[in-house]
Amino acid sequence: MAPVIEVRNLQRTYKVGTQEVRAVRGIDLRVEAGEYLAIMGTSGSGKSTLMNMLGCLDTPTAGSYSLNGTEVSSFSDDQLAAIRNREIGFVFQTFNLLARSTAAQNVELPLVYAGIKGAERRERVREALDAVSLSDRADHKPNELSGGQRQRVAIARALVCRPSIILADEPTGNLDSTTSEEIMEIFAKLNEKGHTVLVVTHEPDIASHCRRVIRLHDGQVIEDAPVSSRV
Repeated sequence: MAPVIEVRNLQRTYKVGTQEVRAVRGIDLRVEAGEYLAIMGTSGSGKSTLMNMLGCLDTPTAGSYSLNGTEVSSFSDDQLAAIRNREIGFVFQTFNLLARSTAAQNVELPLVYAGIKGAERRERVREALDAVSLSDRADHKPNELSGGQRQRVAIARALVCRPSIILADEPTGNLDSTTSEEIMEIFAKLNEKGHTVLVVTHEPDIASHCRRVIRLHDGQVIEDAPVSSRV
């Protein structure tokens, strides 16, 4: 069975004026289905660039990236968008919810884009909100929800298309410590149900909730270890 993610010698170089910036410098990474891992690094370590490539938001300069058995490193923008919508559920630090839409409508939106019909959409929205214990807030708009509840809506939206991976970028960055713990518990429960979860963070206490930590420095992996070994 193919891994969910397999990256070989992944590289990303940007041109800034006349200079070249090597943001990612030959990363090898393999993620099996059902893993729960953190990608860590300070500003400039390459973690955001790596996340963008793993999330099919950017393409590598060199190397290969196989997502759920499909080689995507040379895909066009349209092909990337299609596989991104099908295979990846995103959770962002800033929630990215539509202010005038209810929680249920925000969760439903990816299904509308995917062409899922009304009855199935409603059932999937209900299941996703149930998964984050937010069914009782389905008709509330974002300004009627706490920060933690908004992030739960965002997690439900990430789940609703039943993606291969959930990719969370600093998902607790706008939350207090107590709410952050609650959000990480939700990710842990989702992982226990079989979801593959990747969390991009610079915070050791957040990474400690995961089972494996990938540390980056200057665009390279400097550590790949179980959390119990070291965070």
